[in-house]
Amino acid sequence: MRTARRLVRHEARLLVSLVLWVVRRTHGAPGGQVFGYARGQGAMMFGLGFVCLVETVAMSVLLRDWPTVHGVVLFLDVYGIVLVVALHASSVVRPHVLDPDDGSLRIRRYAHIDLRVPLERIASVRRELRMAHERADGELDVEVGSQTTVTLELTEPVTHVTFLGRRREVRVVRFHADDADGLVGALVRALGRARV
Repeated sequence: MRTARRLVRHEARLLVSLVLWVVRRTHGAPGGQVFGYARGQGAMMFGLGFVCLVETVAMSVLLRDWPTVHGVVLFLDVYGIVLVVALHASSVVRPHVLDPDDGSLRIRRYAHIDLRVPLERIASVRRELRMAHERADGELDVEVGSQTTVTLELTEPVTHVTFLGRRREVRVVRFHADDADGLVGALVRALGRARV
């Protein structure tokens, strides 16, 4: 039952993201500096949406003689296309947020990863392009297009809650940002001010 609630809540967040995208608003970035990550996956999301659209048309033609099945499959196909667009929208309206006043860096991906890293726990930050990621204890890779561009090493672990609610302690976080140099520079300045 808990898993079903999480899935419904996730789809609700995706649909809210779609509305925010249409009205050109961001989520959870009231006073911080935002850093996007959606450009690295735009072509892939467009391709996935196109394939879903082709599949919708093909199924509509194949099932035209069975109106009940046609209606059900058409509804599911259209809803699938809406979810693909909402998934991309969630990556646009839920950017990474650096908020020195709050003392945190918020690392996000879609509507299912939202990790707050307190600035005082960041030991080092560097721009590091990585294309291959092996799972390791204590490490979190928030990939976009199978790559990460920023690496954080922490002085003490932070708790990452997975999509289905499992808790993991992580000491190294790798993630993608479209403007990785800008994010690293802003984070280094914020860390310098916080440690003075």
